[in-house]
Amino acid sequence: MKQEESRQQTTDGDTPDAGRRKTLSCLAEWSGAAIVWTISGGIPHALGAGNAAAAADGKALTFVQISDTHLGFHKEANPDVVGSLRQAIADINALPQAPAFVLHTGDVSHLSKPEEFALARDIFKEIRTDRVHAIPGEHDAIDDGVSGYLKFFDHDGKSRAWYSFDQGGAHFIALNNVLNFNMGRLAALGEEQLAWLKSDLAGVSRSTPIVVMAHIPMWTVYEPWGWGTADAAQALALLRPFGSVTVLNGHIHQVLQKVEGNIALHTARSLAYPLPTPGQAGVGEPGPLKVPAGELGKLLGTRQLTVVPGAQRLAMIDRPLVR
Repeated sequence: MKQEESRQQTTDGDTPDAGRRKTLSCLAEWSGAAIVWTISGGIPHALGAGNAAAAADGKALTFVQISDTHLGFHKEANPDVVGSLRQAIADINALPQAPAFVLHTGDVSHLSKPEEFALARDIFKEIRTDRVHAIPGEHDAIDDGVSGYLKFFDHDGKSRAWYSFDQGGAHFIALNNVLNFNMGRLAALGEEQLAWLKSDLAGVSRSTPIVVMAHIPMWTVYEPWGWGTADAAQALALLRPFGSVTVLNGHIHQVLQKVEGNIALHTARSLAYPLPTPGQAGVGEPGPLKVPAGELGKLLGTRQLTVVPGAQRLAMIDRPLVR
């Protein structure tokens, strides 16, 4: 399998008004089945779902990242997103060692309908893991903000879409950066959430590995499409004192990486369909890309990420769902 170094940049966007639902219905992420993350020796790194056992040392915390399932999407780019999700789940369930949990980095649904959230909740129960930790994407907050999403995915019972937890010697932080999302304008975390983040980190040792998940990239990938977070710099400043910080994002349906000192930021592929590359010529607003018959399965798949000794960046191996 050919290796390729992590690339940089990409995300999707939508509008919140009358045209927002139409735009959102055309947006979705494509990608591989899942990314398996392992924390070993205090360093988070990732590997392909098929090779999880190779890196597990028996003491590592292993978890899985999926993103942009867009349940409810039925158009030509992928008329069977449920099938794509279930194929990813089959890959996860086939792991030699069951992951401790699964992280879903947003856009659980396509149009934030109750039946879409209910379907997601039921399908997630098929994953052989203790829990699915999710955050909302902008598709999960179309009509009533995140209130509809929280009826199904309120992780700590506090009726807010951000939270944190500790497991396996690491501190996990889930952020919501999709409120007030609008095409062509960067969304933000907001003062309340930044204040919460500062308070949350105050009790965490600087040597503790930090894993952050937020739907929209925490760096500006392409501002005209809203592919970035306006106040990400403030959040990253709070994270910078920690020795190991891994930021996991979705939204742009493609894999990009950016490294800033001890902070490594990664976007993930989706389980729905491809989006154009950032600023792609002739694309006014990013929407799902239809590929020739028989090609979609080759574009959806798993990704293996490995920390190369002496290198700061992760090496990656992509494995398509159809091989």
